[in-house]
Amino acid sequence: MTAASGLKRLGVAFAAVLALGIGLLAAISLLISADAARQAVKTEIRAVTGLDPVMRGPASVSLFPSGSVSFDDVILGDDGNGNNAVAAERLTARLRFFPLLFGKVQVSDVTLVRPTINVTFQSDGKTNWTPLAAALRPTADRPTSFSEIRIEDGTIVLRDDSRGMLERLSGAEMSLAWPSMFRGFAATGRFIWRGEPVDASLSVTDLVAALDGNSSGVKLRLTGAPLNLLFEGQFSTRPMLKIEGTVAADSTSLREALRWTAQKQLPSGGFGRFALKAKTKLVSGMIELSGVNVELDGNAAEGGLTYASDGRQTLQGTLAAEEIDVSPYVSAIRLLAGGEREWSRAPITLDGFTGFDLDFRLSAAQVKTPAAKLGRTAIAANLRGGKLTLTVGESQAFGGILQGSFDLAKSDAGAGIETRLQFTDVDLDKCFGALFGMPHLEGKGTFALNMKGSGANVMALTKTLDGSATLTGRQGAITGVNVEQLLRRLERRPLSGAGDFRSGRTPYDKLTLKLAINQGTVKTEEVQIDGQAVRLALAGTASIPDRDLELSGTASLVPSTGSEGSTGFELPFLVRGSWEDPLMLLDTQSLLRRAPAAAPLLDAVRDRRARDAVRSAIDQIGGDRPAAVPATAKPGE
Repeated sequence: MTAASGLKRLGVAFAAVLALGIGLLAAISLLISADAARQAVKTEIRAVTGLDPVMRGPASVSLFPSGSVSFDDVILGDDGNGNNAVAAERLTARLRFFPLLFGKVQVSDVTLVRPTINVTFQSDGKTNWTPLAAALRPTADRPTSFSEIRIEDGTIVLRDDSRGMLERLSGAEMSLAWPSMFRGFAATGRFIWRGEPVDASLSVTDLVAALDGNSSGVKLRLTGAPLNLLFEGQFSTRPMLKIEGTVAADSTSLREALRWTAQKQLPSGGFGRFALKAKTKLVSGMIELSGVNVELDGNAAEGGLTYASDGRQTLQGTLAAEEIDVSPYVSAIRLLAGGEREWSRAPITLDGFTGFDLDFRLSAAQVKTPAAKLGRTAIAANLRGGKLTLTVGESQAFGGILQGSFDLAKSDAGAGIETRLQFTDVDLDKCFGALFGMPHLEGKGTFALNMKGSGANVMALTKTLDGSATLTGRQGAITGVNVEQLLRRLERRPLSGAGDFRSGRTPYDKLTLKLAINQGTVKTEEVQIDGQAVRLALAGTASIPDRDLELSGTASLVPSTGSEGSTGFELPFLVRGSWEDPLMLLDTQSLLRRAPAAAPLLDAVRDRRARDAVRSAIDQIGGDRPAAVPATAKPGE
């Protein structure tokens, strides 16, 4: 009963104090004039921000039951030229409760409704918010100030004319922890940048020093769908902008992140999941990244990067990796059309090559491509003036060494290419299988290719190709055909027919190939294959645009050393058709001349009246398909 009475008395006392406070507040609301409250709020805003407030709209004051002062159409920091630090539709200042009980007007916090906040960076490192530094310096007679500013549906405009920067953050919902007692500053909230919502937090250890341009600690975190970014370090703006610290960034798609941040469209293929961590240093528009750990599309590398944006964007860097998989990037390059027979006619676009320079070096213990796996490789990429040059310093490729370069640039015709490649002491079957889809040439050899051309698409480009190619091979074989077996059978029985000769292998000791390329047509200057049992020689042309062959040659048996009466057997032949499935045709008339039993047939062929009757029979001797007459045949034969 005694405890209940105590609680009852305590409740009555609390109610009495509350009623007294409300009564005092109501009485004070009658004693404090609205004009005095408005003037007190303006004075405190000027003292805290260092910016002179201009109230262009009506004001309203409410002192009961809670104190607040609202101004419509407010401007802060008008320089007289229409450049305002802040322009808000409404500014509402909420008043502190207890000072108001004693007749004092003190602002607790400020809310800006639909404000436009302009931050202009000047060439000397100062901003239009520099007067704020003087206002924030503590003084002996400085009154307690409000400690929070809220932004509702705001727009923040960042401008730096010296660097050509103009960014607009819209839909800002922010809370700014104002340094009323301490020098620290913090801001949290979200905004929309380039159509994407971003959650942001910023803390500055010494806002006064930062506004003066002196060094201050800073921590920034941005979280958005295209990119997450965290920076922690120091920054200053005098005598120039300088930032040092640690940066970490990650994205599910680097392609979308760059499109969002830099408005750059990357080439097709790859540029997916991305992560970066590095020590960073920014001085006057140049960013240096050291101790870089970067991951892209499952590839991890270490090194250093430098990015400069003083008038022209330039990226320089050196990275090293254990293994690099370039399949996501190479697989997007479509040389052939959908039917896999004709070259692609899709336009070649190189718009991303302009306005950007690149000087980049990459080394890897292994490089994986869709067609092959390379050993230790060093590559340099240089992009300048819209021309991209890829240089392979040295690569352990196909059991040998690859060196060379590849140029790609804009031209009047659309795109221009130039390649200079040399494969030294490589396995020819692996090399030609990976490059041209022709894995039928065994042995070790050296292959060089020099070629250039231009065109609006791949098909047009193939019609302008000029250059040369050379190949020397040794101790190998041509697989898929046994020329020796075929020749020996035809030497014994010329009329036995070719049969199925597309099996087995033809060994060689030396292979020599020299080609000249002119306007998409490849002409043989020398093609010679020498083996212990067989020799082959070829001459003719090949069309790169049409992807077909028109060659004539001679296959001959090498006479056996020390064999009495051994003579070399020669057989002319033709190679016609597509690269993918060429047709080899034997010279049937040469076989007929070697067969004594065929003499009556040859006489019949010379008789015009009997020619048509026996032509089909002669044609069938060379195989299942009709055989063409070699280019060396004389009219009437």
